[in-house]
Amino acid sequence: MQTKTTEQTAQLPQTLEPRNTGMALDLDWVARVQANTSAIERRAAGLPARRSVKKDNQAAWLLKAVSCIDLTTLAGDDTSGRVARLCAKARQPVREDILGALGVCGITTGAVCVYHDMIAPARAALAGSSIPIAAVSTGFPAGLSPFHLRVQEIEESVKAGASEIDIVISRRHVLTQNWQALYDEMRAFRTACGDAHVKAILATGELGSLRNVARASLVCMMAGADFIKTSTGKESVNATLPVSLVMIRAIRDYEAATGFRIGYKPAGGISKAKDALVYLALIKEELGDRWLSPDLFRFGASSLLGDIERQLEHHVTGAYSASYRHAAG
Repeated sequence: MQTKTTEQTAQLPQTLEPRNTGMALDLDWVARVQANTSAIERRAAGLPARRSVKKDNQAAWLLKAVSCIDLTTLAGDDTSGRVARLCAKARQPVREDILGALGVCGITTGAVCVYHDMIAPARAALAGSSIPIAAVSTGFPAGLSPFHLRVQEIEESVKAGASEIDIVISRRHVLTQNWQALYDEMRAFRTACGDAHVKAILATGELGSLRNVARASLVCMMAGADFIKTSTGKESVNATLPVSLVMIRAIRDYEAATGFRIGYKPAGGISKAKDALVYLALIKEELGDRWLSPDLFRFGASSLLGDIERQLEHHVTGAYSASYRHAAG
């Protein structure tokens, strides 16, 4: 796999795509979507063994991964202080001495992701930066609160300052194949977001089959989703390579049909630098270099950054440091 030098990767511009306006629900297209599970699993199983980068190239890819992280805290005991520390880490995700040794500067994470009540402290902590705030919404993580309250929650989070909204779909619409209901729900959420970008969380571990994942991905994009996202991080099964392959290929098909490039966000269970490299390789091979930017690709993660920083320190010094020296915040 070819890559840029560390310095070139760090300085790539974050070009924004035209927003997905959506389209009318095409049930014939949805019905044609299938998923060859055995072939998908073979493709996914072979990727980690076939794709490896070393030394300077690996450092460059890891810095790219850092710039695509939604640095996240979604705990019941979140406080303003914890969020402030997380935002400080988002501003300076890799220690200055490591970046200096690599010859780069200006690295930040792709966004900070929090609950609605933590938007205000995140705004205060990120003042003067260009790091966006993403808020989870619509009764996250189950998505079972009354519909009007889910819509109102989006509107309140946008008003509070979130520029990205991570919504959860109603899984029952997928499990019962009620694609019209899923489309209408997603369309309403998209409208409530206004200018804020919307990431549709499919909770793929609860959808029953890869075919359901493929069809739900397509319907959400038809309804105007700017991103499709694997998981809330709260399910028993979160992001996996087979699920990612299915969703990425749905994105590719949608772009071929409409011209709109939709973002992708694997979330939950991605905690090691080596895993991040595999996901970046998958994106490069299936969608191309354009998707290797934070406006089209994000990791939903809280612990991934610490392992990446640890690997970068090893690249610079030749020694591994203790993981506690690379806390997220």
